[in-house]
Amino acid sequence: MKDKVHVRLRDISKTYGDKTCALKNINLDVMEGEVLVLLGPSGCGKSTLLRIIGGLHSQSSGSIHFYDQEISHLPPEKRGCGFVFQSYALFPTMTVRENIAFGLKIRKMPKRQIQEKVDSLLQMVNLTALADRKPAQLSGGEQQRVAIARVLAIEPKVLLMDEPLTALDAKLKEHLKIELSSLFRRLGITTIYVTHDQDEAMFMADRIAIINKGIIEQVGSPKQIYSAPATDFVAQFIGKINRVPGRLDGKGHLDLGFIQLDYPSAHPAGPVESYLRPEALNLAEEDDPVTFEASVCQSIYLGKAQVLLVEAAGQIMQMEVDGATAAPIGVPLRLKLDASKVYIF
Repeated sequence: MKDKVHVRLRDISKTYGDKTCALKNINLDVMEGEVLVLLGPSGCGKSTLLRIIGGLHSQSSGSIHFYDQEISHLPPEKRGCGFVFQSYALFPTMTVRENIAFGLKIRKMPKRQIQEKVDSLLQMVNLTALADRKPAQLSGGEQQRVAIARVLAIEPKVLLMDEPLTALDAKLKEHLKIELSSLFRRLGITTIYVTHDQDEAMFMADRIAIINKGIIEQVGSPKQIYSAPATDFVAQFIGKINRVPGRLDGKGHLDLGFIQLDYPSAHPAGPVESYLRPEALNLAEEDDPVTFEASVCQSIYLGKAQVLLVEAAGQIMQMEVDGATAAPIGVPLRLKLDASKVYIF
């Protein structure tokens, strides 16, 4: 990833005729060669924002720049964007090769150059052996790779992808996710990728923009988003988390009912909502100074690991232990809590 801003959004808002506000004052920079994922629940505005960037929808206010050029007024075909959608939109009567070559023929590229470019793309997306098949003869993953190769053929300046893996089954999605991530890094094309799947976002992204009800809650690397959530929405949306009511005493302590932690905070004294990841809870060792007792309510065996539901002072929480750990239902456990993995809002 380079240090140059490629896509700059300033004060982008979208309001529909019935005064419904889909986006509100979106400000976002996308770096050259970066894979930025727009992540959020269904209906949050992420696809609307993607379509505004590509010119398929118009914003109600605000500006879009590609490098130093404002492109807000340009039609889609003049913006240099390539689109990949959830629906593959392949021409059913054309072969794989013909589908990939379509955009190049429209641009009147010489036949020999078209053939060379299509051959190169077929090899890149591992479809050379299927070049003469038609879409109906391909799997969903193969069709999506054709759609991606067709977009790459026209050498877009910005690649826009809207839920491209949603229609695929879990195993195929996992496989194509790995392929796409590798392809993005190899090509270095500035990519804006929309999904509601947080695992997909964490896997694909250089950075993630979390969108909720038309606003950006947080932008950061997958690690930053997970380890340092900026809002309670981000904390609850990304990964598994336990929500525990607590109280700050104003003297650097957080009382969760079942344990009191050293927790220096600028937050005012009083009740708070506390959030802690399952990995913040661990089995205590003999020399651990601050521990608490919890009983096992449920154990879910996942092979390498077990998910335990434990109860402490009336609070049910989720944690993970090694798959070989003995954790019978009802048996008390001595646990410790990592205060650095507790977030308050």
